[in-house]
Amino acid sequence: MSTPGKRNAPGETFGPERTFAALPAARGGAFARSWWGQAWLKALEDTALDGKQLKLGRLHARAGAVGAVSVRPGRITAVVQDRDHTRHRSDVLLQPLSPAHWDRFLDLVADRAGHIAALLDHDMPPVLVEDAADAGLELLPGIGDLEPECSCGAWDHCAHSAALCYQVARLLDQDPFVLLLLRGRGKRELLDELQARSASRAEVPADGEIGSVTGVSAAEAYAARDILPPLPAPPPAVETPGAAPVLGGGTPPAPGVEVAALEFLTGDAAARAQRLLADALSPWHPDNPPPPALTPAQDAVRLAAAAPGAAISARLTAGSGRGARGLATAVRAWELGGTDGLAVLEEDWTPEPEALALAADRLAAAWEDGETRPRLRVTRNRWTVVGGAAQLRYGRDGRWWPYQKDGGQWVPAGPATDDPAGALAELSAEPSTELWAEG
Repeated sequence: MSTPGKRNAPGETFGPERTFAALPAARGGAFARSWWGQAWLKALEDTALDGKQLKLGRLHARAGAVGAVSVRPGRITAVVQDRDHTRHRSDVLLQPLSPAHWDRFLDLVADRAGHIAALLDHDMPPVLVEDAADAGLELLPGIGDLEPECSCGAWDHCAHSAALCYQVARLLDQDPFVLLLLRGRGKRELLDELQARSASRAEVPADGEIGSVTGVSAAEAYAARDILPPLPAPPPAVETPGAAPVLGGGTPPAPGVEVAALEFLTGDAAARAQRLLADALSPWHPDNPPPPALTPAQDAVRLAAAAPGAAISARLTAGSGRGARGLATAVRAWELGGTDGLAVLEEDWTPEPEALALAADRLAAAWEDGETRPRLRVTRNRWTVVGGAAQLRYGRDGRWWPYQKDGGQWVPAGPATDDPAGALAELSAEPSTELWAEG
């Protein structure tokens, strides 16, 4: 039987929650391939009193009649559809472990590196479950541990709760952390606690004197490279970002939480992770320092440039403090030059005298002899066509950024270039007879 712990009351949630998209119909084959998934189904089949309901539940699960599955400590939830299209909310309850039992389990795993490695590899070896049982902890459910609740009114496992259990067996095959979440700990929380315990053990030497442990110098480690075990191979490249999880399910979002915004941010995080991995695996990665982290203001512009939709754009507009037009202008600058383009939009700086003289010389040399030149007024790093609606901004990298006036506001008009004359020509500036600077 399971170890005692707090149980969710109907409609109550606590701790983390994961929602899995509805799985497609299963065409033959067993529902559980892993031994822990099979143990889950054995607990169901040993508990249910009506074999006909189990059989009908398997048919529902195979037909794809189980909707998105919500998993949280002590409870799994899904909507199951009958053949007549009647929909029922079905829940299956499993007691979470108490905090004291979780402490015992975490100490057990932290003391054995193999257990941690197995969990990180989404595996639950029998020895882990056996060690937990020896410590008085039953991770897998036993007879009577899976308690059903269903809107159809059945007091025992009905076809709907059985279908939900069969579907969860498929999820357990993919990730044993689903079972650990049911028992009370989410994956991130569990791994963070394991890391903290492992670190605390590493800091305390055998004699109990903290601070007496010394490391190994890099020169010594490099000298011993031929006798050390080889490093593991790098992870494989990922061609496309992973699909973002489906949010929703049986529990409504907390007040102020927008599901669409969370889904957008999750997808954005997956895309960024894919790009970071691709960069880390590239041959030029060791020779290039990582780019500086974006500020919150820069990241708001980056997110807005991804066209996240009206609702999310409105939140970014309010949060950035730029206003709708200001954010649109910043997005245009980002699209043309990333952080450099954004800096040119926002920074009003004065180049050093040498750089200013060099910029003026480059402007003067940009037109051939006899070629008409625009009349420009210089203000710090900005050269504006007198009487026109065109402007050049001199970037800190020595490049020229074309701007044009739109509705009384200067907006980016193109990417940076080394050719100021060409940039102005593309802006269709009104020509004048000579180039001059007015301070």
